[in-house]
Amino acid sequence: MATLRILLEETGFYRIPLTKLATGHYKFTAKINQLKGSFILDTGASTSCIGIDRIEQFSLLSEDSKIKAAGAGAINMETQMARNNTFSVGKRTLAATDFVLFDLSHVNEALAQANEKAIDGIIGADFLKKYRAVIDYGRNCFYLKH
Repeated sequence: MATLRILLEETGFYRIPLTKLATGHYKFTAKINQLKGSFILDTGASTSCIGIDRIEQFSLLSEDSKIKAAGAGAINMETQMARNNTFSVGKRTLAATDFVLFDLSHVNEALAQANEKAIDGIIGADFLKKYRAVIDYGRNCFYLKH
């Protein structure tokens, strides 16, 4: 009997390890525009986003957006957009990726209270759906179809 990992890898999925945080979130490392960052995997986030204070860190070209962001404890936050960025996980570079940019300080404050390091962004359902993600909570990893 094949394991989930073997089955997925044989059908073109790529495995990405996750680190479980004290807050219960899962974090992983990836690159935006070839610059390393730390991201939370969040199936409840409809859109992937990057902290607005990370624009220079990831060499993002931002543009105004009419989208208002809302999340745990925060509503009606102003946003910007960063379009057509490279997003790399491990040795895989994925297609041009768009991100919403907004203030993630409330997320990083919650992480700091749990003695966790700040994150640069959140990878949400838009990305997970596009790459047909399969999350293996038992093995602390997820798989993307490239």
